[in-house]
Amino acid sequence: MEQHAHFDYIIIGCGLAGFQLALKMSRDAFFSEKCIALIDPSEKNNNDKTWSFWETEPSNWNGIVSKSWKKAKVITSTENLSFSLKPYDYKSVRAIDFYRSAKQQLGEYPNFKFITETVKSISEDNKTVTAHTNMKSYSAAHIFDSRIPEAFFDGSEKHISLIQHFKGWVIKTEKKCFDDSVFTMMDYRLKDGEQTTFTYVLPFSETEALIEFTYFTEKTVDESTYDFFIKQYINDYLKIDDYSITETETGQIPMTTFPFHKFNTSLVTKIGTGGGWVKPSTGYSFKHTEKKVARIIENLKLSRMPSNGLFKKRFRFYDKVFLKVLKDENHKGEWLFGQFYKKNHPKTIFRFLDEESTFWEELKIMKSLFSWRFIKAFFKTL
Repeated sequence: MEQHAHFDYIIIGCGLAGFQLALKMSRDAFFSEKCIALIDPSEKNNNDKTWSFWETEPSNWNGIVSKSWKKAKVITSTENLSFSLKPYDYKSVRAIDFYRSAKQQLGEYPNFKFITETVKSISEDNKTVTAHTNMKSYSAAHIFDSRIPEAFFDGSEKHISLIQHFKGWVIKTEKKCFDDSVFTMMDYRLKDGEQTTFTYVLPFSETEALIEFTYFTEKTVDESTYDFFIKQYINDYLKIDDYSITETETGQIPMTTFPFHKFNTSLVTKIGTGGGWVKPSTGYSFKHTEKKVARIIENLKLSRMPSNGLFKKRFRFYDKVFLKVLKDENHKGEWLFGQFYKKNHPKTIFRFLDEESTFWEELKIMKSLFSWRFIKAFFKTL
């Protein structure tokens, strides 16, 4: 196979993690003389997902945010919780806007090269690592790899694995049907049997919204099942019978204790979903990615292993307890998240989910979830 070129860094995958890492490098003078390649089989011209996240100002992303909210709702079978997010805003970014912005910004730097190929394998040799694609080979001093390790798919019983899987419709109505100042984070009233399922609603305007039906379960369902529940939610709960579907999106996010970090080496750092950057208990990734990218940049500048200090052990433990409850008693998801949002202040919740909380805040959250099923999961995890 022809040896095509050598780079200082290769980033495999132009998704959230790959582009965030490249953007952070492009803005730092430390990397101005470094040659960096981004390899992806797609040119990223499709709006394949929507990222939503909370943050305080200042922000790096306001230029591509399509909509933001300052108020939220969580609805269970017995309660309707409404709350202000202050000092946070909940923001939504369309993937296509993120991709376009990233490509445009990186295109201004001659030391970044886009390669539209599929990486088949990686080989390491002393101080060089090589990515072998379907067409050529590219060597580098270090590779950042977003591909999920093959071992994850072996179905090992040694780790807990659920899937956050969903389908969403963006609908448009003739009449004003939505309050676009508040979004619905979780509505548990519509269920698929005894499983943890909820509906997520992002109103972009008074006449347009994303309606998404989501599962936290071990197995996925047929696409027609999502459609059935989305349609039922629109008809029975939103009381809308006249609308058009303008976009659809589907997704599967691993919620797992799989040890992705063990696949990092001195020459290869796993990033994004393939690096375990998705928070296992919630599936959120946008702001976690931003923080982990900042840590990698800091490590590179200090000549440390790039993956050094990317994870906090106690939060991995908390996530494992959450997943243990959801796996063993999946029907308790409504109770678990209902208690979580009912008994804790949104600021505390977001700090906890961002892994920025104090130990005392974490104790308060654990106390709010205190139950026999949670105690069992806690000791099983220990």
